[in-house]
Amino acid sequence: MTNSGNTLVQKEAFIKLALEILGPYQERLQKIFSSSLELLGVDSEMRRACSYAMSSGGKRLRPAIVWMVAEALHSETNVDLAALAIEFFHISSLVTDDLPCMDNDDFRRGVPTTHKEFSEQTALLASFALTAAGFEGLASLKIPQENSYKILKTLVARASRAIGGPGLIGGQYLDLNPPLVTKQVLEEIFDRKTCVLFDLAFVFGWLLGGGDFEKLPEVSNLATCFGRPFQILDDIEDMAQDKAANKRINFALCFGEEAAKQEARDYIDKFVALAKELGLGESPLLTLTLAMRP
Repeated sequence: MTNSGNTLVQKEAFIKLALEILGPYQERLQKIFSSSLELLGVDSEMRRACSYAMSSGGKRLRPAIVWMVAEALHSETNVDLAALAIEFFHISSLVTDDLPCMDNDDFRRGVPTTHKEFSEQTALLASFALTAAGFEGLASLKIPQENSYKILKTLVARASRAIGGPGLIGGQYLDLNPPLVTKQVLEEIFDRKTCVLFDLAFVFGWLLGGGDFEKLPEVSNLATCFGRPFQILDDIEDMAQDKAANKRINFALCFGEEAAKQEARDYIDKFVALAKELGLGESPLLTLTLAMRP
């Protein structure tokens, strides 16, 4: 987002609303994490690196989506471990992305990155441990539905693809080695690096909440309509620093700020319509998404 007065006011209002909506979910996630440390092995420097990475801030938006979607479907299933798993996957990807062989970042959200606080070797192992712990958390879910095996199989398969070559790993490779930067290439990077975990969050909440398997294509479309504007707005905010760093993968730098804002608005409008069709119109997620609209 730009430095204009109106944009700053809008950003501050969004942050305030986000804190109000996401605060209870953030507290819930912290309690679950604190009681689930055994998923990360015995106490060691590596486990402390996992805890450090998990404590580096962030909105905890992805686990909140799992809860919000399940709650909108009036589910009584305990989705806590699914919410924790997706945050493990997310933090694992950030630890890896920050490494010197990747994006080579020394700070994340104002504090030293995991490999700067510990070491490259410890950070890499912590990233692996977080991913493995996420899968163990999924395997430990207690699903009361009659088709629990089908649900769990789908969750694990979707998570594997989201993390692997079709998703985060392939997306990071494409981000590091982009061909000609076109809108199609940018959208593919967005989908494989940003939208993929949002897709996982929506699918987790939907299936564990009792949602219909036949609606999964629409649920994934909903996630795309959330993830793409989320990344576009992030690109707008990062325009100055990305330009200074000669970073090409930025929608606003490639197509202009106004075009980027319009693209974000179009996706958000589609999100609102689709969320209502899926019965998620009363979720606070809808309020949060509308507040992102530039």
